[in-house]
Amino acid sequence: MSPKSEAKKYELRLYIAGKTAKSITALTNLKKYCEEHLKGQYVIEVIDLLVQPQLAEGDQIFAIPTLVRKVPEPIRKIIGDLSNEEKVLVGLNIRPAK
Repeated sequence: MSPKSEAKKYELRLYIAGKTAKSITALTNLKKYCEEHLKGQYVIEVIDLLVQPQLAEGDQIFAIPTLVRKVPEPIRKIIGDLSNEEKVLVGLNIRPAK
């Protein structure tokens, strides 16, 4: 059995702007997908741009909410409330496109 450190780790960053309905939906959807498909293999960092607006520049965030997959590379971005599970899983490269 391989050590856990070898398991694929996903570092996800969700950019939101306050507790809007879209932001809450995006976070809820993201947590659900991660628990279903990446259990124990992910870290979610939520960045509220109303609190830390300077962080938007580093990942070139132009729309809210935006999900950024930092690891594994290449960096991937998904914009919106993440309600389309298939699009999110393909976008994060968790599931191959059909």
